[in-house]
Amino acid sequence: MHEMSLAEGVLQLVEDTARREGAQRVKTVVLEIGRLSSVEPEALRFCFDAVARDTLAATAALEIVDVAGAAWCLNCDATVAVSERYDACPQCGGYQLQLTAGTEMRVREIEIE
Repeated sequence: MHEMSLAEGVLQLVEDTARREGAQRVKTVVLEIGRLSSVEPEALRFCFDAVARDTLAATAALEIVDVAGAAWCLNCDATVAVSERYDACPQCGGYQLQLTAGTEMRVREIEIE
């Protein structure tokens, strides 16, 4: 389960930021997770709750923003929605797509006090 190592990385980033800012606790962590990122949001939520115990983020709410997949088609020069990494272009049927959204996982916001 790679979500555990991802949760540990997110927690490290969150705690480093909170300490640098002199925070007493982390209230909210907002993550953007792309549908094509191979990250299972609920598994990540479970892992984050487990690794955050006894830390500045122990009571933090974890909000996950779903990011849809998108790609640019080299054949028809269109930006299209995709739901799988190897989908065909819905406009021309070609498979020369360059993913432009949906593969990311990033910390978008940290609320501290």
